[in-house]
Amino acid sequence: MALTNPMLPVCRANTLTIQPVEQTWLIESVWIKSAVGIIGGPPKCCKSWLGLDMAISVASGTPCLNRFPIADKGPTLIFLAEDAIGSVRTRIDSICAHRKFDIDRLELYVITASALRLDLERDQKRLKHTLNDLRPRLLLLDPLIRLHRLDENSAADISNLLGYLREIQRTYDTAVVLVHHASKKHRAQPGQALRGSSDLHAFGDSNAYLARRNQKITLTLEHRSAKPPDPFELQLLSRSDGSATHLEIVSCVGENADTSLTDRILVLLQHAEKPLPGKIMREHLRVNNQRLIKTLDDLNKQSRIIRSSKGWISLEK
Repeated sequence: MALTNPMLPVCRANTLTIQPVEQTWLIESVWIKSAVGIIGGPPKCCKSWLGLDMAISVASGTPCLNRFPIADKGPTLIFLAEDAIGSVRTRIDSICAHRKFDIDRLELYVITASALRLDLERDQKRLKHTLNDLRPRLLLLDPLIRLHRLDENSAADISNLLGYLREIQRTYDTAVVLVHHASKKHRAQPGQALRGSSDLHAFGDSNAYLARRNQKITLTLEHRSAKPPDPFELQLLSRSDGSATHLEIVSCVGENADTSLTDRILVLLQHAEKPLPGKIMREHLRVNNQRLIKTLDDLNKQSRIIRSSKGWISLEK
């Protein structure tokens, strides 16, 4: 006789699979593997450019924003609801041209449907079939407001929609990146400026927030289970003929733009009374760990610094 109230599947905590550290990231420091989350910000602050940069980076295996390595290369799937297909192709071509990557080798798939409504069962099923067929590492949906006809201020409506996205993330082991608008008003935390229900901010395992200040764009990252890097300043750049448009990191927020990180490291080490570990240098310089490691490695190869068992030493004293 079948049980009327069968138990849910459970296991002891010590039998759960341990995730190796090297499998934490999809894009190192930027997006956790199979994470759901939001690229948020006011209009005209390059949210779509960042989403495309992430998708193309994962599909090509080339570093995101020319800096952050891809830890899990594979196919990606995108839907840009506010851009004509020709415009989408132009943006993809621009980033590929900048990366010097052949678009014919790119495992990037574009949903060409005129509309995709995630509050409709029919479209939910179509998206699931597509994900089952392609098994992408990353799904980019841009923007959220064009993907439903719900009340964004209704916690119940938004909760159901986000629940569906969490379901596909777990079923297909894919990262889900939503592009969403935020107000221009300053908030203590960038996620608090997202339009609509507060569930949107709570939803993300990884989130990226963009804000425009003068001609530069500030990128702030946050993760549920990892420490984010310091904020970055970005610019949308092109070649002199207007081609190869792409986002590029200009500096870390708070850095002196007139002094290179190389010079700052050398000055710090030259005035140090003893070898400095990388952790101490990072805290003093307030710089992203990955950028610091790369610069230290470059200086070491140039025989300008050397690493001892206790830390880094300048050879130019």
